[in-house]
Amino acid sequence: MKLFRRGESSGTDVPADSSRAATATEADAAPAKATPTAGKGRPTPSRREAEGRRRGPVAPPPMTAKEARARRKETRGSKADRKAAAAERRAAAQDRRARMLAGEDKYLLPRDRGELRAYVRDIVDARRNLVGLFMPMALLLILSMFAAPAWQSIVTLAMLVMMAFMIAEGFLLGRIVNRRVRERFPKSTDTGFRLGWYAFVRASQMRKMRAPKPRVGPGDAI
Repeated sequence: MKLFRRGESSGTDVPADSSRAATATEADAAPAKATPTAGKGRPTPSRREAEGRRRGPVAPPPMTAKEARARRKETRGSKADRKAAAAERRAAAQDRRARMLAGEDKYLLPRDRGELRAYVRDIVDARRNLVGLFMPMALLLILSMFAAPAWQSIVTLAMLVMMAFMIAEGFLLGRIVNRRVRERFPKSTDTGFRLGWYAFVRASQMRKMRAPKPRVGPGDAI
């Protein structure tokens, strides 16, 4: 009986030891599994959402006109701040205009940018163009026509003669500009009409009203 009990106890002990070893093995292997990290299972928030959370909730829209005016007044700032901002804007605008008149390429209009257009302006500014006198002469003739209605036919004839001279000089100026540009910039893609029209518009303006300001004087060699 003792032997039977021993055998029985030894027979029952072996499975117990095996089950304990298996349990220990499973316990050791359990930490090896990847533990799901916090925040997984949902898409990563965008930058706009993150900034929105940092700024806080968005205020509801105003319900009345009075509330809208009050909110605009709050966001507008004080009177001193508005005056300072307006002064800064005026100073920046004046600075940009001064740089544009000085001919800085960054502040010029797209039509005036580039070394080629600057060269065309120099050609025009170095000439004494009769077409630049058209506007003041036309204004003088119109005023004289109102002052003396009997001169209407004479003023009309004078204006037609001036227009003929203006067209002829514009055509001549366009040919000169195109010839010199082709010599200086043989790879230019600007058409002859565009260059001629640009030079004509520049020449038709009074010298003091040209923008950018002339870099050369009348008669200077270019």
